[in-house]
Formats: sequence, structure tokens, C-alpha cells
Amino acid sequence: MPLAFWVHNLSPFLGPHWGNVGIRYYGLGYVLGFLSAAWLLVRYARAGLSQLPANKIGDLMVALVFGVMLGGRVGSFLLYNPGQLLSDPLSFFRVWDGGMASHGGFIGVAVALWWFSRAEKIPFLHLGDLIVSAAPPGLFFVRVANFINGELWGKPTRVAWAVIFPRSEEPGTPVHLMLPRHPSQLYEAALEGLVLLAFMQWRFWKSDIVRTQPGRLAGEFLLGYSVLRVIGEMFREPDVGVSLIFGLSRGTFYSLFVVAAGVALIAHGRTAAPREQK
Repeated sequence: MPLAFWVHNLSPFLGPHWGNVGIRYYGLGYVLGFLSAAWLLVRYARAGLSQLPANKIGDLMVALVFGVMLGGRVGSFLLYNPGQLLSDPLSFFRVWDGGMASHGGFIGVAVALWWFSRAEKIPFLHLGDLIVSAAPPGLFFVRVANFINGELWGKPTRVAWAVIFPRSEEPGTPVHLMLPRHPSQLYEAALEGLVLLAFMQWRFWKSDIVRTQPGRLAGEFLLGYSVLRVIGEMFREPDVGVSLIFGLSRGTFYSLFVVAAGVALIAHGRTAAPREQK
């Protein structure tokens, strides 16, 4: 008897909505991510492990919101679909159509941290270490929202937990002809979100690298994220209309640069002298 696969039919909206206006799970994922990060930053400050004063956390979060949103949005077009930005510039502002790139978001965060570091006279690498340890919840919530939206689906499979995503097929395709696929969004939520969160929190609370090796935790995050992202990409269907680079999905290819940045930060952290000794 053939396996019965669940057909994805979740609404992208939480509660009632009017056209494209309503509370979207995708936007809620970002809100929950920023709130989780702020909560962790407050805990760090109260524990005396942060050079970021508690009364400056709100200012930093505002800077990060702009960094993530602008970086992720610009990165989505430049890294994945530059032709659309040229042919339809107004699509940049149609945020309800989706389109955010995590690698672009990383760059936006780095720029926001650099600006905030200079404005508040707080070491840039220290801020980076704080933020990366608080970032995984946001990755988790957004990946779950990707699943709810029925986007970024996985490759075809016959595993028992496979899901049929109607949006992955041509309009009008009968359900019995639709291919069941890996729910790769949930794989990535577990890997990039939960696994990375556990590792980051373990390193932050059970070691002194944030104090003695500035930048190393940020490097470990970038390296860990890249490895977990590549594992997730093994199950994820490449985006429609987006070409491969050297036979690699764009998510995997761009992660190679993140690996290089992570290794450089780890090397810097190992050779950096503790602030107390300067």
C-alpha cells in the first residue's frame, strides 16, 4: 500500500487577513528572533559578561533590525536574482512577496555592528561575539515560518515524513501527481536554530573566550552555521530559476566565503591578547 503523504495547506497568516494585509508568520518569526536576542543580551549584561550596558540594548536592536532587513533584502536580489531588480525595481519594496537572504543579512548585521561600535565605543569583535550567541533563535523561527509558508521546499523523497508542497508544482497539477519532498525548512530550523543555539550558549557560558579571545565565538558561529547550512542544502531543492555555481547551490557556494571569514576570526581570536593584559 503506498504511503500517504501530508499535503501542505497552512496559511501564511496568523488569524484573519485582508488581501496581503495581516499578521504573517514570516514577519512574526523575525519579531520573535529579535525579542529572543534582546532577552539573551539582558541576561549577559546582568551576569557581568557583557560590555554592552543594559540601557543600550534597545538602541543596538534598532540598528540590527535595519541591518538585517536591508542586508537580507538587498542580498536576496544581488545574490540570487539580480535580473529581477533590473527588470522590476519596484519588486524590492514588495516585501509581502518574500525575499530575504541570510548571507546578505549577515553583511547587514556586520555593518550595523560596526556603526554601533564606533558610536558607543564598544569593541566591534566583542559585540559580534554577543550577537552571534543570540542569533540562532531568529534563524529557528524564520525557518519554521518558511515551512508554514510552503516555500524553500526540499528535494523529492519517499521518506515517511515527506510533505507535498503544492507550490512546488505547476499550477493545476493533480495532487496524486505531485512529488513528496523533504521538509528541508524544518531540517534547517533544527540545525541552524536549535543545534547552533545549544553550541553557542554552551561556549558562551562554559568558557571565557568572549573575554580572552575576542572574535573567536563569532568565528565559530560562522563556521558552524556554514557547515550546518551545507548539510541542510543537501536536502533542499535549488531555487527555481536560480543557476548553480560550479555545480553548487548558491546557498552552499556563498557559505564557502562565510567559512573563510569564520576561520579568520578564529585565528584572530587565538592570537589576540586579553583586554585585561593590554
